[in-house]
Amino acid sequence: MTPTHNRVLVLNGPNLGRLGKRQPEIYGSTTHAELAEKCVEWGRELGLEVEVRQTNHEGAMLDWLNGAADEGNPVVLNAAAWTHYSYAIFDACAQLVAPLVEVHISDPHQRPEEFRHTSVVTPYAVEVVAGHGIDGYRMALEVIARS
Repeated sequence: MTPTHNRVLVLNGPNLGRLGKRQPEIYGSTTHAELAEKCVEWGRELGLEVEVRQTNHEGAMLDWLNGAADEGNPVVLNAAAWTHYSYAIFDACAQLVAPLVEVHISDPHQRPEEFRHTSVVTPYAVEVVAGHGIDGYRMALEVIARS
C-alpha cells in the first residue's frame, strides 16, 4: 500500500504536550505547538503533507497507529514513556505497512534510568533518530521523504 497523498503522521505520546515547560534542560524550550508548526513546514519543504498529533491516552495512540496501518501512511513516532513498556504500541507498530521512524528528543541510551534503554518501537522502525533535540523530527521526516 502506498502513502495517501504523501501524508505523514507525526505522533507524540505522553507528556510531550508539555514541551517547553517540562524539564527544558532535557527537552528544550520549544513548545509542542511550535514543534508542530516546524514539522508542517519541514514536511512542505520535502513534499510531504504532515499532520502532528499528541496524546496522553494510549488508546488514542493505538487508534492513530491502526489508522495509519489501514491508510498506508508513514509515521514518525515519539512514543515517549510507552516506548519502553507498551506491548500494545509494539503490536500496533507491527501492523504498519509504510515506513516508521522512531524519534526521541533526548537519547534514551544516554539517560541514567535503565528502563529507558529498551524500546518496543525499534524492531519496526526503519531508523531511530535520538538525541538531536527538536531537529530530530526534521531528520525523521527526511528519512520518510527518502523512503
